[in-house]
Amino acid sequence: MKSKSQLSGSHLHTYETIFQHPISHNLNWKDVRKLLDAVADVVEEHKGGLKVTRNGQTLFLQPTHTKDVSESILVMDLRHFLADTETPDSVSPTERNHWLVVIDHHIARLFRSEMHGAVPERIMPHEPNEYFRHAHHSRDFTRGQEKPDPESFFGPVAKALEAPGSILVFGTGTGTSSEMEQFSNWLEAHHADIAKRVVGRVTMDEHHLSVNELLAKAREFYASNVGAST
Repeated sequence: MKSKSQLSGSHLHTYETIFQHPISHNLNWKDVRKLLDAVADVVEEHKGGLKVTRNGQTLFLQPTHTKDVSESILVMDLRHFLADTETPDSVSPTERNHWLVVIDHHIARLFRSEMHGAVPERIMPHEPNEYFRHAHHSRDFTRGQEKPDPESFFGPVAKALEAPGSILVFGTGTGTSSEMEQFSNWLEAHHADIAKRVVGRVTMDEHHLSVNELLAKAREFYASNVGAST
């Protein structure tokens, strides 16, 4: 039975797709079944139903009549089950309370731990054609042209960050060209309680860094800021 940090290849891709925001409607049922076989104990019951057990919790799935997992409620059930039953190997409770947010104009990647092998939740604007628009009328802060609408993009990120833990944010650019700065300003204006948990904002060219390199830099930051690990 594997944890998400031990996944790779198609299993890792399927896991990340389940946690994609907005919800993906391109999940292949066979791929989901293979992932569940890798991370849980799966028993096929009467009429094709599945009993999926992982770390003491059980999820019952009804057979699907299509090749894709198209129902949003089923994707959410899978997401909650995988998240609730995950127990990262060799990660202390303190380390599990360290968030890393890597954000630009197109996507936010949220890591629940900065430890090697962590898999992010990916959050994107719902509909680019609707939300990627001029936002120069905003009174809270200034945004450049053709940027994601704050509520559609930052709202789901803030919702995910309601879980406890210190928050470290990585981003590119400065001023109005920095989505990290725009997100930080929006967070302070709309979710002051979450903003208080942000222990650092680091500007870096994250597009040229691998996931493991980003996580390594996050570990370095938290190691040097021990007092921020509450």
